[in-house]
Amino acid sequence: MNAPASLTYVYAVVPDTGRVRTAVEDVRGVSDRAVSLLVAEQPAEAAEAAESPHRVAFVISRVAADEFDERTLKARFEDMEWLEDIARAHHEVVQTLSRAGTVLPLRLATLYQDERRAREALAAQHALFAERIALLRDRSEWGVKLYIGSQEASEDRAADRTRDADTRSPGKAYLRHRRAQHHAREDHYRNAQEAAQRIDALVSRFGTHRVRHPAQRGALAGPEENVLNDAYLVSDDLAGDFRTALAAVAGDLDGVRVEVTGPWAPYSFAMPPPPPEPPREDSTGDGPVR
Repeated sequence: MNAPASLTYVYAVVPDTGRVRTAVEDVRGVSDRAVSLLVAEQPAEAAEAAESPHRVAFVISRVAADEFDERTLKARFEDMEWLEDIARAHHEVVQTLSRAGTVLPLRLATLYQDERRAREALAAQHALFAERIALLRDRSEWGVKLYIGSQEASEDRAADRTRDADTRSPGKAYLRHRRAQHHAREDHYRNAQEAAQRIDALVSRFGTHRVRHPAQRGALAGPEENVLNDAYLVSDDLAGDFRTALAAVAGDLDGVRVEVTGPWAPYSFAMPPPPPEPPREDSTGDGPVR
């Protein structure tokens, strides 16, 4: 059987409302293809409730099968330039629709062989999608990162503390300098722990949901050390106070910096984590196309 000429690419799940239907007009997605909504077949009485918050739709476009089949994708995910283009197009669709209402982003390159299979998947997970959209409604994602100053900065502070050391005893001066370096670094880690505890207190105060991400390393973190990399789901009417409170978290803590980014579409909260699956000896793995 010949492969289909195109596949159905799904960006997100959204409430099926008039406002969202208007927002999707003229939106272009991956490969500059037109974006549209795909709804699951429902009983007539449900179809009449077009503005029901429980009625959801897939945001889709068509993409060339020979560019997005399983074999091609495995190779192209190693092509960072291509991957960046796809990720940017995917993100732009999600961000555009987030300005029209709640959006539940799906992972990059969520693909179905055709619209029929996409509808079946939407119908099968309809209750879960509707529940998740209810959680995300009128909330946005905010990123919070906690950094400790670079080792070089600690050494500079240590040098300041030992600059007036007795130069007639270089060995003792060196030891004093090394102890000062060690104490400065220890102080920064204690301050980072204090800052993290203050951030935890804000979670309770603002009633947010949180997702822990791995701390960034290497070039992503820059010269500083990233020790906390969290995402928070914050009610839009509390976002200003939340950001102001975070800005004050480390104001009196030496060697520590808090970075706040957002608001973002709630990628970190799109779907609950899947339940763990026991390993299967006969498992061959599923491809990206359903």
